[in-house]
Amino acid sequence: MKAVLEGLLFVSGDEGISHDQLESVLELSSEEIDTLISELKNDYENRGMTIETFGAKFKFVTRKEHAEYYKKLFNNEDNGNLSPSALETLAIIAYNEPVTRVMIDEIRGVSSAHIVRKLVFRNLIKEKGRSNLPGRPILYGVTDEFLDYFGLNSIEDLPKAPEIEEEKEEDLFSSKYTEV
Repeated sequence: MKAVLEGLLFVSGDEGISHDQLESVLELSSEEIDTLISELKNDYENRGMTIETFGAKFKFVTRKEHAEYYKKLFNNEDNGNLSPSALETLAIIAYNEPVTRVMIDEIRGVSSAHIVRKLVFRNLIKEKGRSNLPGRPILYGVTDEFLDYFGLNSIEDLPKAPEIEEEKEEDLFSSKYTEV
């Protein structure tokens, strides 16, 4: 069951998983869950990851004492250029701000959680508040560093997004081809 717990913590990602959810999914008592969590924390004693409680949810997190190495990874010269997916995400945020991560995901068609974290870390986007939608998701917008990075004075200097033309309905019985 400890391996299952480890997998559940992994797949729950940034969301985390609550004690009640663990009891329900694992079909174990509260005491058994506490024992499993404690054992798993001990297993991760000398590793790069640990289990922390945030609010009422358990999450896998990296160790704070290793933060300098994680920062080096993201500040590495080789990672200086933005990937196409990061540029795509930035464009979505810049043209639609304020925007939630779920809205970004819907536009892109894939999860953007990792890219959003990287862009926040690089200070190209930041939290602009909370939405009134259920769960009050974070609203993101671009920063002054974003403007500096792209050589813009303001967000209004962005090129205008092309209008998407709606497809005209064709008459099914007429053809642009003629018989010879």
